Amino acid sequence: MGTGRLFDARRDIGVALALALLLGLAWTIRDWPHLAVLRLPDTDDGMRLQQVRDWLAGQSFADLSQHRLGPPPGLTMHWSRVADLLPAGLILILSALLDPTTATVTAVIVVPILYFALALLLLAAIGRRLGLSAIGTMVIGGLAFPATTLFLPGRIDHHGLQLVLVLALLRSAIGPGSLRDGVVAGLATALSLAIGLETAPLLAAGGVALSLRWLGGEQGGQARLAGYAVALLLALAAERAGFANLGWRYSACDGFTAVLWRAAMCVAMAPAAIALAGFAIQSRAIRCVVLLGVGCGALVAALWISPACLSPYGDVDPVLARRWLANVAEAQPLFAIPFGHGLAQAGLALIGLAAALWLAWRRRSADWAVLLGFQITAMLVLLVQLRGAPAAAILATPALAAMIAAARARSTLALALAWPASAGILYGLAGDALAPRTGPDAAACTAPATLARIAALPPGLLAAPVDLSAFALPATRHRLLAGPYHRNTQGNRAMVDLFLTPPAPAETIARRWGVDYVALCPDGFDELGAKGRAPDLLAGALRAGQVPGWLAQVSAPGETPRVYRLVGRGTRH
Repeated sequence: MGTGRLFDARRDIGVALALALLLGLAWTIRDWPHLAVLRLPDTDDGMRLQQVRDWLAGQSFADLSQHRLGPPPGLTMHWSRVADLLPAGLILILSALLDPTTATVTAVIVVPILYFALALLLLAAIGRRLGLSAIGTMVIGGLAFPATTLFLPGRIDHHGLQLVLVLALLRSAIGPGSLRDGVVAGLATALSLAIGLETAPLLAAGGVALSLRWLGGEQGGQARLAGYAVALLLALAAERAGFANLGWRYSACDGFTAVLWRAAMCVAMAPAAIALAGFAIQSRAIRCVVLLGVGCGALVAALWISPACLSPYGDVDPVLARRWLANVAEAQPLFAIPFGHGLAQAGLALIGLAAALWLAWRRRSADWAVLLGFQITAMLVLLVQLRGAPAAAILATPALAAMIAAARARSTLALALAWPASAGILYGLAGDALAPRTGPDAAACTAPATLARIAALPPGLLAAPVDLSAFALPATRHRLLAGPYHRNTQGNRAMVDLFLTPPAPAETIARRWGVDYVALCPDGFDELGAKGRAPDLLAGALRAGQVPGWLAQVSAPGETPRVYRLVGRGTRH
């Protein structure tokens, strides 16, 4: 590495760390009342923290069961240990210097800031490969709402790490190819698959991009594809040995299971075969035939070996699919949400996509075509499910940086318009201003003081809405009947049946499952839809203040959530 490149690398690292630390500090100060008591931003973060705690407390590395969630013996999560490694390692190290609570609080703050710094550094590298300002690209990335929400202090779940890996894949897919780029792309793809399937379409886009660059006979394309294929196959094999858990044989393609691994290995054979053929075949026409034949053959074989991958959620109970999954916020299509929310989630991505289309047309560059392919893929995911919004936003960053550079060369007015159009945080603020007003109870239902009141009750089985359950699990000693995870079919169905049954027969359901407490957020339970407000059913009756005789309210009047204890025959508290 030359002196100039070394200086650039050091400067990029310094700026990335400074931006991540500055924004991380501001976010930490804002959210400190919640962070200090480990009430983390999202349900998945709380569940990840509990999974890490259980592991550090002696639960087997291969045992990802959450024994306090769902009916006994608990729920085998569809996650892997990959995203546990950094928070668990930091907690272990910091516990030698600090008390356990302070060590944990520090770790959950530091982990997402480290991921954020890595994401910014990768954006700088992508910007440099595209001939853009590295610092400008990082600044835009630092404002790229809603991607930034995945790097807030406390966001220790896998979504931020997955964005980092997607950026690593993109960085390796642009610029002159090399064996090292291919190896990085293969490792990033394999690691992301071991974490979860949320970014699978973008991983596929990366594989297609590398294959098309090989087809075009670009300099280094052969070496890059060969490195990608070898690294992908070896990494998947190593992950099978290192990260296969006790739920490995679970018959669904919803995480790092045998079903997914077989399909991934089958697909990974395609770039290996294509790269091998490339050493002997130089004709573009024959390469095209090889690429199409091998690629389609591998895909068909993967689906034949693992047909469950056509339906990653597996056999979800139809009632749960209709009453719960259909109402999960991140699973909503873009056009099904209010305009204000849609603007916040998709505004930056749409402007970035328009900029990328213009740049790809003007420059006729393979690098810009690759970036455009990633952006189109992310936008298609976003149109179908809002979970694609963070990736679509952060992938828009390089195109927005190029738009600002073009505006600077054009006029002061153009520059004055380009910067606000590239600031994702402004779309978030505009979306908040335009979004329908909601009552305070939704947030109050999982506030630290609320969770502390629930934790003060004698331990028992709590039947509550899925989101309240996920926050209550790490904050209390209770067992939870339901939770926001599709594998918890029995527990979630029992919760839905309980609250959507008239009060008298609902008692039978509660006692059959051994429920000790029932909790209800007055303005919550969105997953039950309008039926959750029907006055002849338990949920609606409790909302209306009509408490059946088999329940006794233990929360004070006006408190949220309303918590009830089972009384009468067979009760323990």
